Amino acid sequence: MLNNMPPIAMLWDDAHIWGLMSLRALRSLGFPVRLLKGRDIAQGALFRKQAGAEPARVLVVPGGSANLKAEALGEAGKRAICDYIRHGGRYLGFCGGAGLALSHSRGLALCPWIRADYPQRILHLISGYVLADPCSHALTPDWQDRKPSLPVWWPGRFHNSGGDVSVLARYRCPDRDFWIADIALESVPRHIFEDWKSRYGVNFTADFLTDTELIVTGHSGEGEYVLSYSHLETPDSPDANIWFAHILSRLAGVRVEHSHVAPWQFLSQPRPLESFVPQTLCSLIAQTRELIALAVEHRLFFARTPWLMGWKQGLPGGMCTNLLAALDAACSTEPSRAALSFWQEYEPEVRELARTFFVRAEGYLLAARLADTLLVSMPNAVDKASLAKERDHLFGHPMLGKGILGRILALVEEYFYLCLEAADSPGADRTDLF
Repeated sequence: MLNNMPPIAMLWDDAHIWGLMSLRALRSLGFPVRLLKGRDIAQGALFRKQAGAEPARVLVVPGGSANLKAEALGEAGKRAICDYIRHGGRYLGFCGGAGLALSHSRGLALCPWIRADYPQRILHLISGYVLADPCSHALTPDWQDRKPSLPVWWPGRFHNSGGDVSVLARYRCPDRDFWIADIALESVPRHIFEDWKSRYGVNFTADFLTDTELIVTGHSGEGEYVLSYSHLETPDSPDANIWFAHILSRLAGVRVEHSHVAPWQFLSQPRPLESFVPQTLCSLIAQTRELIALAVEHRLFFARTPWLMGWKQGLPGGMCTNLLAALDAACSTEPSRAALSFWQEYEPEVRELARTFFVRAEGYLLAARLADTLLVSMPNAVDKASLAKERDHLFGHPMLGKGILGRILALVEEYFYLCLEAADSPGADRTDLF
């Protein structure tokens, strides 16, 4: 644990698996972390007005929906972040956290650039590792002419709008484990891409990324921001983790002793449940694993990494992974009194939601499998509108949440948040990883 420094502040709202990933990465590097909600920031938490303590050294904003983060902050919270940066604060945003800092109707306008549009949906369906061209800068490690391999998980894109913005890295080309939607590029012979382009007008080469900006930095008042569409906090990703540690050491003004973010294996290696885990949480995590296993058995989901499912395009693999990640974290963390009190109040609601959700979710997934099987011979056998309505009711929207799963997820994440509140108390030293 890095001593004698205030905790790294992290915006918790609407981060889901990306917030958990950022929290794990910060803990792996030895940083104390304080989770903040938008309402805390609006009330001066970045300046520690509530506690009379030293202001946060760095604010980390994980991935997720930039619009939902802006909604959670409200105008007061957004002003508070801008004031914090103008007075010397540091902002590190990943993916949705990067998008929040840009200049658009709901953004913070820390950076004068805007978000690029998506004339084709395919531009947003990329995931995996890319080779990057690093640019010389104090926030860039010395790569000694090597191109680092950096992970991207369905990123947005920057639109260069001019102004005093420095580029730290640009995309060069796809690297290992690079996918567009549910197709791994390395599994497709190179000549097939040209055939697809000439015959069907579809460009699956990802050359649209080349030379576009991946990581940028700049100043706002006396403060500084770093915005990255690469998830440098991705577990067990050596080049990304080196860059993450380097940026944090510069922004926080401390020496980081190591740069490896520990592997995260909640999908591949389920852990035994401790005696302190509430029974309903035990049941929830078991049922969620069974639901995912059913989807894998029917080739709707597939193993992608030890912490991330893959899924057929259009299916709710991301939302199911969010739920399992939250449940694994909650079941791995000893509860505080506040967490137990909260769970006692909401446990009946969770049980009732789960009773409906898992039975209907099984039916939905198997109906999706049937629709896929009959697509060519009987394309209208399963009513698409009914299937879409059931998906929205059960799983909500991939970015906007809601649905029954969204409500269960919100309650589990609130329980976990309350479990961690004691980590900000004087003398607390929380470095354990879930």
